[in-house]
Amino acid sequence: MAKIVVMPKLGLTMKEGTIVKWIKNEGEQVKAGEALLEVSTDKLTNEIEANESGVVRKLLAKEGDTVECLKPIAVIAAKEEDISDLLKESGLGEAAAAPLEEESQVKSVRVEGQIKYRVKAAPAAKKLAEEKGINLQLVKGTGPEGRIVIKDVENYIENEKTRTKASPVAAKLAQELNVNVNELGKVGRVMKEDVLAFANKGADNLFEEKRVKMNPMRQVISARMHHSWSVSPAVTYDMKVDITNLKRVKDSLKDVCKVTYTDLLVKILSNALLQFPLVNCSIDGDELIIKNYVNIGVAVAVEGGLIVPVIKNIQSKGLKEISESVKAVASKAKEGRLTTDEMSGGSFTITNLGMFGMQSFSPIINQPEVAILGVNTIEDTPVVRDGQVVIRPLMNLSLTADHRAVDGAVAAQFLSRVKELIEKPEILIL
Repeated sequence: MAKIVVMPKLGLTMKEGTIVKWIKNEGEQVKAGEALLEVSTDKLTNEIEANESGVVRKLLAKEGDTVECLKPIAVIAAKEEDISDLLKESGLGEAAAAPLEEESQVKSVRVEGQIKYRVKAAPAAKKLAEEKGINLQLVKGTGPEGRIVIKDVENYIENEKTRTKASPVAAKLAQELNVNVNELGKVGRVMKEDVLAFANKGADNLFEEKRVKMNPMRQVISARMHHSWSVSPAVTYDMKVDITNLKRVKDSLKDVCKVTYTDLLVKILSNALLQFPLVNCSIDGDELIIKNYVNIGVAVAVEGGLIVPVIKNIQSKGLKEISESVKAVASKAKEGRLTTDEMSGGSFTITNLGMFGMQSFSPIINQPEVAILGVNTIEDTPVVRDGQVVIRPLMNLSLTADHRAVDGAVAAQFLSRVKELIEKPEILIL
C-alpha cells in the first residue's frame, strides 16, 4: 500500500530540515529499515531510514530543499500501484500526481580509472548510450530533475561529429567552469590542464563573482550569531595570565594522562563558575536562571562551520574524565555523530584560537548563556618578577559577558579568580 514519507521531527525544537542527499532515488527499491535520505538540521546530519518497503515512486523535494517537519517529501509504493489519488488527497496537486514519462534509473559509470559517478538516465537513453559507447556522465540531461532522455543522447551524438575531443575529466571540469572546449583552439585531445589554464587566463576572469548558498550549518550559525548580537549588550574583557605553573602541571601528567590546555581550563572554569553564579546563569525574559551545576560547551571547528558540544556536570568530574570527554565529543563532532542532547544544555562556552596565533578577539555569546571565554596564543614575554626581568609564557584570555546579567566588576572578579587558579593550580586540590 502506498505511503507518503514526511520530513521527520527529530527533536522538540526542530521545525524544518534540509535534504542533504537522497540515498534512494526514484524507481529504486527500498526495504523498511534501509537508509532513504540524509537530513541536516541544527548543524547535525541524520540518516533517515524508510519505514515501508517498496519502490520510491515520487520524490517531492530535491536535494538542498528545506522542508517543514511532517510535510511530504516522497512516496513509497508498489511498482505498478496508482499513486495519483494519494497525492491529490494529500494536497500535493496535479503536477505532483502526474506520472513520469519514463521511469528513471540510476546508472553507475566509470570515468578514467576507478572513479565512479551516478547519473539519472531513462532506459532508452541508457540503451542507446551503451550501443554507441557514450559516457553518460558527459551528456547533459534535459528531463525532470536533470534526467537524461533519449533526445539528449541523440543530440550528443550529432554534436560529437564537430566537437573538440576532451578527456572525461576535462569535459566535466569544462562544464563546471562554463568553458566551451571548442574555443580552446587546441589541436588534439583537450586535457584537464588545458581547461584550467583557459579558465584562469584573462583579466575578466579575475573579477568574476559567484553566489553560493549557505549550507544548513552556516545558516544556523548565521541566525544564532545575529540573534546573540541583537539581544546581548556584550562587553569583552582581556587579561594576561602567566601559565608557567599550568604548563608544569600539563607536562608532569604526560605519563599518566595527556591533557591539553583546554582540558585544564575547563577544569579551572568549573571551579570559578560555581563561585560566580551570575557568569554561569542564563536569561529567560526578565528572569535570571541560576544554576548549581556547570555544563561547558567546547567550540570545535569542523568542515563548513563550528559546532559546540557540551560536557555536562563538569563540577563533579576529575581532570582525566574531563579530558576523555572533550576528546570524545570533539571526535564525534568532526565525524558528524553528535546527538541533539550533546549539543544542548550549556551554561558557559570556551573557544580556543590560540593555535592560530590569535592575541585577542571578542567571541560572541552562545545564547541563552551570558558569557563565553576566548583563549588566545601563548607568547614568551619579558616580565618583572622580584625586581628581575624574566621571560614567562603569557596567555591572553578574552571574556565576553552579557551586561544584562554580568556587570564589569563581576566580570573582572571572575577573570581574576580564573587567573589565580591558572597561576596557582595547586589551589584546586584544597
